[in-house]
Amino acid sequence: MSDACCAAEPSRGAEVADQGAPTTLWGTSEIRFAMAAALPLAAGYALSWFDGPLWAVVTLQVVALAVAGWTFVPATLRRLVTPGPFRERIGVGTLMTIAAVGAVLLGEVGEAALLAFLYTVAEGLEEYSVARTRQGLRSLLKLVPARATVVRQGREREVDPADLRLGDSLLVRPGERLATDGRVVAGHSTLDTSTVTGESIPVEVGPGGEVFAGTVNGTGALEVTVTATAQDNSLARLVRIVETEQARKGAGQRLADRVARPLVPGVMIAAVLIAGLGALWGDPAVWFERALVVLVAASPCALAISVPVTVVSAVGAATRRGVLIKGGAALEALGRVRTVALDKTGTLTRNRPSIVEVVAIEGRGAAEVLAAAAALEARSEHPLAAAILAEVRDPAPAWDVVAVPGAGLTGRWNGGALRLGRPGWIEAGALAPQVGRLRECGATVVLVEEDGDVLGAVAVRDELRPEAGEVVSALREAGYEVAVLTGDHRVTARALATEAGIEVVHADLRPRDKARVVAELPGPVAMVGDGVNDAPALARAEVGVAMGAMGADVAVETADVALMGEDLRHLPQALAHARRARVIMWQSVGLSLAIIVGLMPLALWGVLGLAAVVLVHELAEVVVVANGVRAGRGGLRQVRVPVVSGSPGMAAAFER
Repeated sequence: MSDACCAAEPSRGAEVADQGAPTTLWGTSEIRFAMAAALPLAAGYALSWFDGPLWAVVTLQVVALAVAGWTFVPATLRRLVTPGPFRERIGVGTLMTIAAVGAVLLGEVGEAALLAFLYTVAEGLEEYSVARTRQGLRSLLKLVPARATVVRQGREREVDPADLRLGDSLLVRPGERLATDGRVVAGHSTLDTSTVTGESIPVEVGPGGEVFAGTVNGTGALEVTVTATAQDNSLARLVRIVETEQARKGAGQRLADRVARPLVPGVMIAAVLIAGLGALWGDPAVWFERALVVLVAASPCALAISVPVTVVSAVGAATRRGVLIKGGAALEALGRVRTVALDKTGTLTRNRPSIVEVVAIEGRGAAEVLAAAAALEARSEHPLAAAILAEVRDPAPAWDVVAVPGAGLTGRWNGGALRLGRPGWIEAGALAPQVGRLRECGATVVLVEEDGDVLGAVAVRDELRPEAGEVVSALREAGYEVAVLTGDHRVTARALATEAGIEVVHADLRPRDKARVVAELPGPVAMVGDGVNDAPALARAEVGVAMGAMGADVAVETADVALMGEDLRHLPQALAHARRARVIMWQSVGLSLAIIVGLMPLALWGVLGLAAVVLVHELAEVVVVANGVRAGRGGLRQVRVPVVSGSPGMAAAFER
């Protein structure tokens, strides 16, 4: 573990992610070795203070050195003889090993033992802190119950969740956790999703609804068809993606690596020069000792661990609150964001269009207009079909229905020709003033025409999320520029954006147009969308953020950040969390560099001895680790969705 902080491969992350990662401080092997070394070390110093036998003092110090050195000296020697570039085979453990050997050659066995002891304690604290912060992520898997009830061959039986198969019929009783993802086939209930998405309001589910592993069933029994195995359900996939993506490194972490790796061989060369040149002008023993002290003073371990600890701590805390940040690169980039670009449908809005008004020409009724519209929509997959069909019971389908791309639908109904489509393709005629009014209010309007005469108009609107205005206000107060990017009509987009408090609107955009606009916005830019239709824009932005990504493979895998719930208030929280983590990250980097710069001249001119340098340096490493752990505390909280139906502003607009 000695060179882990400077190693090229992410061995530490893999080790800590294992189930055997330490859960207590005593569970860390380095801490146990350090405590075992502390006893003979303390006894040796006590004997020397009371003028005890020299052989006993030295023996105790040698034992302490051997015990503490066992944690890093063998690993250092193995690395040095491993084939590969020399610079990648040396690290902080190499410096500590050389310094300990040199101190022994100078007769300072006690200082060598103290160096090994302090270094082992610092490494143990580092491993423990990283393990603790990553356990929050791994604990998601513990949300899966130990047993699950399935129906096979007409009989109920309890099985291990790992034995669930696709298509199994899973019974979920009131109060039970779901063992894996599935689709409800019978029953109605509410699900507590707070432990997975961070949202505290229960979600209603019924036949056809998707449910996810780890959520808690409410008061109703559910029958669920399994759609994912335990190894590939939403929780397992999230853990796997985060652990993989944590290998990606942010700019701060790359800086730490860039400084630490050349620094180690550079310090070794400097130590040789100090010992050689100093020996020409003075006492060789004095300058050899100073060279060893400089070697220890320039140890970059605190620098190398400063960013990884912060990243792991911040990412783990975000995941526990329903925000999936895919590693150091995403965290660092999210902390630099200055402009937030929001997709409209499914991000600012609920993505559940509903009819807000029906207008009929004189002599015809709204029910006739809806019936004609439903006749065509019953045979189509038009995006507005669900909203129209929800208002008409048992529609009489039209025949010979044909979709006209970008325009609407045609067909035959009641013996006549029927058309439904956008204004312009169908002339509004006398309904033009009403159509204009509805579009200015942010509604999408379709006209219905029968035998060449306009019959009426249907206004459909995808309402804003109830928290949209609050979120936009919070973003602007935090100093972010906010823009809307949508493929919807400019008038509709402008009305919705104004209601949400957004001034910058880019409408009538195709997917490639969104990517172009993202590149033109003042950066760095975070693009927030659904992770599928907005894929080009998500890829083009510095940070792609997917909304409602729980269970959505494409969203989770393509975005840099995923909001697992449907509450948009996670977005400003995630941005604030990343900003804070980035500040902590650079505090640690700055402190680490300052320690190196400050200690080296003091060591060179003999102001500080080996023991003092070791103590200051290792205490600084502990401070850096503790500072990084702060990134996992505060900043994110559960959100409570207000129960709001409709928008008062919208209702007033339609009443006019």
